[in-house]
Amino acid sequence: MSIFDAILLGILQGLTEFLPVSSSGHLILVEELLHVSHDYDIAFEVFLHFGTLISVVLMFWKEIKSIVFSFVGGILKPSSIKNLFKNDDYFRLAVFIIIGCIPAGLVGVRFEDEIEILFNDPKFVSVMLLITGLILFLTKFANPKDDSKVALPSTIIIGIAQAVAIIPGISRSGITISSALFSGVSRQNSAKFSFLLALPVIFGATILKTKELFGSPMTSSRLVPLVVGTIVAAVFGYIAIRMVLGILQKRRFSWFAYYCFVIGILGILFIGQ
Repeated sequence: MSIFDAILLGILQGLTEFLPVSSSGHLILVEELLHVSHDYDIAFEVFLHFGTLISVVLMFWKEIKSIVFSFVGGILKPSSIKNLFKNDDYFRLAVFIIIGCIPAGLVGVRFEDEIEILFNDPKFVSVMLLITGLILFLTKFANPKDDSKVALPSTIIIGIAQAVAIIPGISRSGITISSALFSGVSRQNSAKFSFLLALPVIFGATILKTKELFGSPMTSSRLVPLVVGTIVAAVFGYIAIRMVLGILQKRRFSWFAYYCFVIGILGILFIGQ
């Protein structure tokens, strides 16, 4: 893979990870269209996802720090857990993030091989983009309260949605934010929880693939595109997060449905066999 390809895919990953249009779907279709290939199976995509993890940490550093400190404090003093869950928003959010990640973790471990096969089917990905578009379109009918926060029932729904988003072509940010909106969570809290919920899943996937990636000799021709793509994804991921927060505030989230419809139809008609 050339440096140019790594930059292009890094930009694409950074923008599409948080814009509700499926980063995995776009990477698969662009690689098919440009005949871009790499030697890492899906490891290159995983490290691009790691770049977007960095962008989330940069955007929500204060919240993440408070969540970690509050949760660690509860673990070190178990007698305070009940009180913390009731009165500490950050501790409660940490618990909800853990609960919300369980479905995706179970699905990822149980069906890893089956999911990887789907990454080689651009037609299937295109159909999933149409489904993503339908989900986004339906959010125009959601009417969440402006001050509504994530609760246990909504966490379970959002967690299941994130597990579904492991399928390439289903937008993780799109389906988790949409699920939160349908559950009555406010627009800003829906987006924030969706972004924070991605952290453990992306980090876990990166760790699992790191061992596989570095199991063979690492040369500069392999390492440099990986590093460049990760950095570019982090920069454009940060930009995309700010864009999504602004779009949600303006109540235009459903507009992305039309983009997904167009890309999905074009993919079905012109890409793959």
